[in-house]
Amino acid sequence: MTGFTAENTNGFHAGEKTAGEVIKSKAAVVWGPGEAFKIEEIEVEPPQRLEVRLRILFTSICHTDLNAWQGENKQQQIFPRVLGHEAAGVVESVGEAVEELKPGDRVVPVFTGECGYCAACQSEKTNICDGYAVDPMRSVMRADGRVRFFWVGPDGERRPVYHFLNTSTFSEYTVIDSACVVKVPAGAPLSRMCLLSCGISTGLGAAWNTANVEEGSKVAIFGLGAVGLAVAEGARLRGAANIIGVDINPKKFLKGREMGITDFINPTDYTKPLHEVVRELTKGGVDYSFECSGNLEVLREAFLSTHLGWGLTVVLGVHPSPKLLPLHPMELFERKIVAAVFGDFKAKSQLPELISKCISGEIKINLDGFISHELPFSEINQAFQLLSEGKALRCLLKL
Repeated sequence: MTGFTAENTNGFHAGEKTAGEVIKSKAAVVWGPGEAFKIEEIEVEPPQRLEVRLRILFTSICHTDLNAWQGENKQQQIFPRVLGHEAAGVVESVGEAVEELKPGDRVVPVFTGECGYCAACQSEKTNICDGYAVDPMRSVMRADGRVRFFWVGPDGERRPVYHFLNTSTFSEYTVIDSACVVKVPAGAPLSRMCLLSCGISTGLGAAWNTANVEEGSKVAIFGLGAVGLAVAEGARLRGAANIIGVDINPKKFLKGREMGITDFINPTDYTKPLHEVVRELTKGGVDYSFECSGNLEVLREAFLSTHLGWGLTVVLGVHPSPKLLPLHPMELFERKIVAAVFGDFKAKSQLPELISKCISGEIKINLDGFISHELPFSEINQAFQLLSEGKALRCLLKL
C-alpha cells in the first residue's frame, strides 16, 4: 500500500495549544435534503467526558452518506448537519477520563463503537455495544445531549449544526465518543486506512465473520459498490470457488474481476427471475448470497438464489424505512437470512488486528483498487455527483 505516512502528521500534534478551546473549522454543511453542500466556517467545541476531538485528514464518501444527503429516510432528516463517517486523522485533544488515546495519535473513527465493558462488548456473539452502537437517529452527543458544532450567522447568533452516525467527518475538526475512535499504527497510510473505517471492513467481515465463507464455496454478491467488492475480496481470500457479481452497471465488471469475481450477471440481460439465473449457473443455488444494494426486490432475489436447505443470505444494504422484509415466514424453513453491522467486527478490539495484517502483508487486500477518485475537500459536491451517477467506487477527499 502507498499513501499518507507518519511524518506528514507532525504539524497536527499541537493539541496543547488548542485543548479546551473552541476551534474554527471548515466543514461541508448540508442545510436540507438534496441541497448542495456548502463549505462553511463552523465552531467546534472542546470534547467533554469520554469524547475526543479529531483533526480529519482524509474522508471518503459512502452510499450511506448519499442516502442521508438525499433524505431517503424522513425519520433521519434533521438539518443543518455535518455528514461523513469514513475517515482517518489525528487526535487533537481528549476529554475527561479518556485514557487509551492522546493528542497526536493517528486514528480512524468508526460509526459503531465499543465501550469494552457492557454485556454486549463482553460477549463473542455480537459487536453491537449497549451504549455506542450505530444509531442513525442520533444527532447530538451522548454525554449531554448537545451538539459540538455551531454556525455563527451574520447577526452573531450561534446556530447548532447536527451530528451524523457518531462521526461527522466532513469537517476539518470533529468531536467523537472515544468508544468510536480506533488507534492505528504509526506506519499506516491514513489515506488508505480511512477505507477500513466502514466499507471495506463491512464487506470483508461479512464474508469472514458473518457468513464464514469456506474454501470451495459458491457466493453471489448483489450490488458491486465498495461493500460488495469488499465481500468479493473476502470470499476470494477464503478460497471461494465461484464468486458471482450481480449489477446493472456493466462498467463495474472489470473492477469486479480485479477483486476476484469469477462470473457476472447483468439483470437487464434476462427476462426470467434473477434467482433462476443464479440457480441454473450454480446447479442449485449458492451457499452464500450478500445483498449490498438496499433494494427490497433485490433482497428477495438474493434470498431465493441460495441453495435449498443450507443457503444463507447476509443483508448489508441500507434500506429505506418503514418498508419490511419481502419474505413469508414459512420460507425461512428452507433458507436462512441474517444481517451484519460493520461486518461483525468489534471496532476497537478487532479492527487494529486487521489493520496490522494489512500493513504487514499477511492479508493482501487491494485497498488502492477501491479508490476511483481523489479530490480536494472543496470539491465534495462533485464527489457526490460521481457517486450518485455510478461513476465512483470510493472518492477520497483530502482536507
